[in-house]
Amino acid sequence: MNTTNNTNNTMDTAATGPVARIDFARTAPKVFKAVIGLDAAAREGLDPALVELIQIRASHLNGCAYCLHMHTNDARKAGESEDRLHMVAVWREARNFFTAKEQAALVLTDAVTRVADAGVPDSAYAEAAAQFEEEELARVLALILAINTWNRIALATAKVAGTDERRG
Repeated sequence: MNTTNNTNNTMDTAATGPVARIDFARTAPKVFKAVIGLDAAAREGLDPALVELIQIRASHLNGCAYCLHMHTNDARKAGESEDRLHMVAVWREARNFFTAKEQAALVLTDAVTRVADAGVPDSAYAEAAAQFEEEELARVLALILAINTWNRIALATAKVAGTDERRG
């Protein structure tokens, strides 16, 4: 790999604007539908407020403005308070805003989203397992996996925050 050319390409891209990216839903419809299926199955039976908190936290950690915008709006529409929305980013310092169950989900969300840093510590898993029945815990874990997948799709395809493209 020639780093000089790579650097020049990066500078050229910065000077001319972003590179056009694929429309993932159109280009890989089976994969896209499979991720939608995972997301829908994970949500089933979970408290909608908990679902949004998990999605907001993972999107914060992943730096996904597209998903963060979408899920904070969804949370507001579902009746979530502005105070709690503002505290998700600093939830460890604002535990009084969240139930023990929500805190356990946020601990697990942090660990799974940052899995490359230290794996998923036994303490994070144990805290979540103490708050959720086994099937509910599996759905929480699946939801964390789904939002991390959505974040990566949005970031890799350069989705623009504020342009919620969900269909139907």
